[in-house]
Amino acid sequence: MTREHTTDGGTELGRFLRARRSRLTPAEAGLAAGSGLRRTPGLRREELATLAGISIDYYTRLERGKETRPSPSVVDALARALRLEDDEHEHLRTLAIMAARSVPEPRPAPSRAVRPGVNLLLEALRPYPAYVAGRTTDILAHNPGGLRLLAGMEGWPAKERNIARYVFLHPAAHELFDDWSNQVRSCVARLRGLAGTDPDAPDLARLAGELLLKSPDFARLWERYDVKGRSHGRKTFHHPEVGDLTLGYQSMELEDTPGHRLVAYFAEPDTPEYDALALLDLLGSQQSPTATTHPDRPSATAQDGPAPS
Repeated sequence: MTREHTTDGGTELGRFLRARRSRLTPAEAGLAAGSGLRRTPGLRREELATLAGISIDYYTRLERGKETRPSPSVVDALARALRLEDDEHEHLRTLAIMAARSVPEPRPAPSRAVRPGVNLLLEALRPYPAYVAGRTTDILAHNPGGLRLLAGMEGWPAKERNIARYVFLHPAAHELFDDWSNQVRSCVARLRGLAGTDPDAPDLARLAGELLLKSPDFARLWERYDVKGRSHGRKTFHHPEVGDLTLGYQSMELEDTPGHRLVAYFAEPDTPEYDALALLDLLGSQQSPTATTHPDRPSATAQDGPAPS
């Protein structure tokens, strides 16, 4: 995500409104279908303005970045008109607050350090695969199965191990995930949400810029501007080493380390899935004598390579 990808003369608030307006059909918004061809995908500006109870001129200035201080009632009315879910509504509120600031608040560089206690948790979760992901989905630490579950990821240098890069660019990812399309949508939504609240973040700019150039699928989903990811559920894998397995998963924010998430996969004991996870854990530990690794520290499975430019 280089500057030309994020700056178009408007604000992030305007870009979000425009993206969501283009995805909502008149029928979905409760409007009667008009006659003739529509040149605008989704709702027209005047249709959304009418649904939200604001003037067309005001909405146009808001979308183009000429108006940057919408009231909370206007924001809520737009969220209702656009049929936003709770996470999307909250994202719209955040963008409105940011648009009103004349000078963006500088954000500290995100930490890549994983606390020793979290590494102990990763070890204690074995044989369940688990890893810690940073805010741009870098894998910052993992137990043996946590890396081995993502088939082929272990072949990448530690600092290139990133979930978004993996699902879009690694040849094994399409075969690994039974629901690859849902997997990538959730991944992009998490990054898109970060782009809205911290659009000048260098780490996000490097990653999104790389994927926009290399993956048409990423570019298409980036333009959709989804911001709602999934924190739990079930996923089915077609793993080349242990076969098909369906696992539960849980993603947990680490409150004292902003942007860090602990992601763990699990299965009921005494099931074929549990046995498969035990085998993955064994295969991963045979690759390295170190059970839990941190990409910023030397270890047998975390030999640093050059960070992607």
